[in-house]
Amino acid sequence: MDGATDTLACADAEREAASAHSEVEELEAEFHELSRIGIGLMREHDRKALLRLIVGQAKKLTHSDGGGLLLLEADADGTRWLRPILYAFDSIDGEFINPGVRIAVDEASIVGHAALTRQPVVVADAYGLPPSAMYVQNVSFDEEFHYRRRSMLVVPMLDQLDHVLGVMVCVNRKTDPEAQITSKEAADRYVIEYSSREIRLIRMLASQAAVAIENARLYARIEAAFESFVQAAVSGIDMRDPATAGHSVRVAELVASLAQDLEHRESGPYRDVRFTEAQLREMRFAALLHDIGKVAIPEHLLVKAKKLPRGGWERIDARFDLIRRTMELESCRADAQGSLAGQLKELERCREVVRSANEPTVLAAPAAAELAGIAERTYERPDGTMAPYLTAEELRYLQLPKGTLDERERLAVESHVRATRDLLEHIPWPDDLKDIVRYAYGHHELLDGGGYPEHLSGDAIPLQTRLITIADIFDALTASDRPYKPALPPERALELLRADAAAGRLDPELVEVLAQRASVSAAKAPADRARARS
Repeated sequence: MDGATDTLACADAEREAASAHSEVEELEAEFHELSRIGIGLMREHDRKALLRLIVGQAKKLTHSDGGGLLLLEADADGTRWLRPILYAFDSIDGEFINPGVRIAVDEASIVGHAALTRQPVVVADAYGLPPSAMYVQNVSFDEEFHYRRRSMLVVPMLDQLDHVLGVMVCVNRKTDPEAQITSKEAADRYVIEYSSREIRLIRMLASQAAVAIENARLYARIEAAFESFVQAAVSGIDMRDPATAGHSVRVAELVASLAQDLEHRESGPYRDVRFTEAQLREMRFAALLHDIGKVAIPEHLLVKAKKLPRGGWERIDARFDLIRRTMELESCRADAQGSLAGQLKELERCREVVRSANEPTVLAAPAAAELAGIAERTYERPDGTMAPYLTAEELRYLQLPKGTLDERERLAVESHVRATRDLLEHIPWPDDLKDIVRYAYGHHELLDGGGYPEHLSGDAIPLQTRLITIADIFDALTASDRPYKPALPPERALELLRADAAAGRLDPELVEVLAQRASVSAAKAPADRARARS
């Protein structure tokens, strides 16, 4: 008898040990699963994707047909509301996002009660609430979508300061994952009550979700701060260089369009190129900030519209007026009125040659030689000393073959790319924006190595930089706000870009993407103007 008793006792102990071991294994599995979920939540910064992930994991952990999130918000007077952010059901197609609905945090609703009491609410049958329950079930949703809510689990989400952030809802724990809960009969057959296990799991998930949502909000605020900084920087560039105001924004918009067009290429070297949302944002920021280094360039160089430095033409013009008066005075003294008319006509011709040479156009060799001849002419100053019509410094500027900048000035303006790098390198960019400096710094590099400042070539120039370069050149050629050159028609600008591509300086595939984009824009322009007039 004693032996039988001992055998039974041992068997009971073994069963208890096995049960305890199984329970420990189950708890360890739950811990590892929740840890995995928590890591996934913390890595997701996109708000919509995060909310979908939270609801999906809540449904999965509890074998629920439906799940949802409601977040807390408050009016100026302190009144608190729950706003449904996302609902998803296996038995109903699509998601439900209804930001227009608000539910008071009070005893009138199940979710309001959970938020008010800060405790989980477990409902066995939403259509059979106990008489003691102060809240009621709103059946309008079920009636509209031919659904049947029975068991429910509502858990408040508390943030790190123990404040209610919102509530997490699980609906209809199912015995068959494939069951469709569209009627009372289906609910009777497949839906069961939530157990202590599901309550424990969802409470832990709700804590993780609250932290993840707060982190996502913080990340969104950081992103907004960076966005505000970039916009402020672009405004600073525009104020510093009003002649090109709007250039950076236009370049960024064109780069974004070209990147999207590039993703639709079905042939060619870029047919497999795809950009993530983060990469597109990084490229847009780089395009917006590519000229931020101009804040370090003297303003008179940025807005230099003529070859002569500021005040240069005015000095020469006043000098020619002095020469004219001197000629008239000498003519009166010598009583040689007959030759004065010819002298004055020649003087005005010289003045016009200088005025024309001061424009930012290509200077032909004959004009350069004529300028040299004018510079050799002299006149008598009021103090009796002799002086040239043009100083050596003035002649040097006027004889610039093209543009308005001499070598020293050009190098100073080109230094804006190094200034861009130096400014952007001091900003603590997050990991998904770490290449902004590289993309912006290289926007004047050319594929043949003839660009600046590093003379990079070929594959050493990233695709993102090549896009910015082409957009930058195209906008500079076609912009009507440059004081030192007239705007070119898009067709002529594309001819120049294609010529550079043929010479190996620009990416020919990207130039053609730009050409297609420009042709589409040109085709839409008449219709857009017609709509504007109407």
